[in-house]
Amino acid sequence: MHRSEVRDALSRAILGGDPVLTSAQVAHQVGIEPAEAERLWRALGFPDAGDNAAFVGADAEALALVRAAVDRGIIDMEMTLRLTRALGNTMSRLADWQVSTLVESLEPDVTDSQNTSRAASALSLTESVGPAFEQLLVYAWRRHLAAAVMRVEALGAADEDLLHSVMTVGFADLVAFTALSNGLDDTELGDLVERFEERCVDLVTAGGGRAIKTLGDSVLFVAETPSVGVEIGLQVIEKIGRDKNFPDVRVGMATGSVIGRLGDVFGPPVNLAARLTTVARRNRIILDHASADLLSEEFETRSLPPRPLRGFGNVEPVTVRRRWSYTGR
Repeated sequence: MHRSEVRDALSRAILGGDPVLTSAQVAHQVGIEPAEAERLWRALGFPDAGDNAAFVGADAEALALVRAAVDRGIIDMEMTLRLTRALGNTMSRLADWQVSTLVESLEPDVTDSQNTSRAASALSLTESVGPAFEQLLVYAWRRHLAAAVMRVEALGAADEDLLHSVMTVGFADLVAFTALSNGLDDTELGDLVERFEERCVDLVTAGGGRAIKTLGDSVLFVAETPSVGVEIGLQVIEKIGRDKNFPDVRVGMATGSVIGRLGDVFGPPVNLAARLTTVARRNRIILDHASADLLSEEFETRSLPPRPLRGFGNVEPVTVRRRWSYTGR
């Protein structure tokens, strides 16, 4: 099979058919204005297709479902756009992550000439395991949706406060990452970032926290209490910072009111935690006083001299460690 034919077959296998519809045709089938259809398409993260045949029947079916929900008054168009934008952003990152991971498994097939191209290998993989992973995607979404609903329910707050909560925010950051990355080739750098992210997210989750996002050389996470957050930070330092296969790490942490939007968290504690990370010593945790004041007796703290932090003026950071004589467990 010619390479272009393989690409077409791969696209067809993923999309469920050949693109035969223009944006205007999809909008006409669904009964909405083309401009409205284009807004939803852009919200998903795709450029305008113009007069090109870029859509399949499934695109029209999905748009019809959205239109029906809006018509029944379940959600309005602005909320639809917000949800669509969140979905598009999440799915884009997930797709890139999946493809980069799968490329590693496809390379041996291409090298050993089992398939003539990566596209041919991808086509074979899509046909064999695609349906199972599609089911897994829906399962994982349902589990995370249930967990998110339970977190909101646990707040027990008035409706207008449901997206606001007091929590501890932490940043775990690789030390001297920029200088280190200049001495690594692309493959080594990619492997380092991926291993750091995997290890750090595992430690956050196992410790009872929640990883919010990764930023290459750092991971943003949240915890319900400063004690839980500090324990996570200490595990990151012990398991990653003291591992000779990784650079040293620094952890900054702050506690306060944050707001959740689009799977992310925002607010002064997020910014302060990031700033504190920049002044932490290697393999150390730096806290704000709000976190230190709420720690359990398992930990002991020490205030450090004030230092200027951009956006916060002079701040007196706090260092923390376990109180080894503590017997409260």
